[in-house]
Amino acid sequence: MDLLDDMRIFVSAVEAMSFTGAAARLGLSKQFVSRRISALEQSLGVRLLLRTTRRLAVTDLGQIYYARARRILDDVEAANLAVSSQGERPRGNLRVSAPMSFGTMFLGSVIPSFLATYPDVTIELELNDRTVDIIGEGYDVAVRIGALADSSLIARAVAPMRMVTCASPRYLATHGTPLTPEDLREHALLPYGHSQRVSWTYARDGSPVEISVSGRLRVNNGELARDAAVADLGLTWLPVFIVAPALLGGRLVTVLDDFSPPPTAIHVVYPQHRQASLVIRAFSEFLASACSVAGVQW
Repeated sequence: MDLLDDMRIFVSAVEAMSFTGAAARLGLSKQFVSRRISALEQSLGVRLLLRTTRRLAVTDLGQIYYARARRILDDVEAANLAVSSQGERPRGNLRVSAPMSFGTMFLGSVIPSFLATYPDVTIELELNDRTVDIIGEGYDVAVRIGALADSSLIARAVAPMRMVTCASPRYLATHGTPLTPEDLREHALLPYGHSQRVSWTYARDGSPVEISVSGRLRVNNGELARDAAVADLGLTWLPVFIVAPALLGGRLVTVLDDFSPPPTAIHVVYPQHRQASLVIRAFSEFLASACSVAGVQW
């Protein structure tokens, strides 16, 4: 193997923080990954990684080498993409992460159309509501809903996104309708989220108002929270596209509309070094176009 290959193995090991993770990402054996990094260290005459029984640790010199190697590999990939994409159709494998509800309710119809349009592309789609580490876990793109955390990733908005608070008509008839965000403390709530602390965000006079919520049922899937609200279990706070059919059918109604925060967006995000990728560009554009013509209530 040449130096670039060894660099690629080393960078993958640092980003996965394990030989096992790097091996899975690159389709190699753990033993081969370990051997190549040892050979790289021997050729450089320095220790790049500290091996422990539980995980890897990067030495100070390893951090310096990683930063330089990552830049070199990014430049090589960008150069290859810039040349290979000229006059070609998108091709290759695309590993995509997306939220569960967005995937089941929308991507299930979009991806078959995308694959029919681009027969040289294959897709690995993983649906998971957690925020994945795109680079560390080896994804090409991720779909993210709502406000984005500061990062070096490139983001493209593909659809607007509004959050609404809603409940079933029967629940509101029995328990009353909250008139302010603070009134929610007197109601049964259906939190949707992963962390121990879940909060719902509202706006009052242009300023955000966060309400910490808890309830007898907390789920990490928006469709389950919607169905629990339809079953008269309480109020929930969800993206419009998840509850739109239930709202149109009268099974749910919105409340606190005067306190709704400004709309955010659904984004496709990907690493900076992949911005020249023809297949990523095609997927982003196809998804944005599909969102605009889908007739979905965002």
